[in-house]
Amino acid sequence: MTDFLINYGYWGLFLVAFLAGSILPFCSEVVFSGLLVSGADPLQCLIAATIGNVLGGMTCYWLGRLGKMDLLERKFNVKEEKVLQWSEKLRHKGAIFAFFGFVPIIGSIIVVSLGYLRSNPWLVFLFMLLGKSLRYYGWMAAHNYVLG
Repeated sequence: MTDFLINYGYWGLFLVAFLAGSILPFCSEVVFSGLLVSGADPLQCLIAATIGNVLGGMTCYWLGRLGKMDLLERKFNVKEEKVLQWSEKLRHKGAIFAFFGFVPIIGSIIVVSLGYLRSNPWLVFLFMLLGKSLRYYGWMAAHNYVLG
């Protein structure tokens, strides 16, 4: 599957980053690294991965904003208790916590909770863009450091 996505280049990276940014468990860093090793342009990889991951995260936001917890629990295994717990933690802190949308497991729950709380979508988008782009930039820098 990873080879298949790498063969699709930037579009494959965009797709896997989108899925990884949503509630579905995918690891976009593997495809990101595969493309870098194959000689792909690092800046284009960074852009494709970031845009895909942010758009995937925004789907989490809009799913939370719908407020249909039974759907989230049934289809995506997102527990209502977790969303409510995180919603209470985030209630007075605002969209800035979307920055942490890149954190495995809890990142999606944070973003769903921000949607559930009806946080400003533009601020959620902005802070998520910042966090996710810095994460991919750090991954790219570490990759370049390790491989020289």
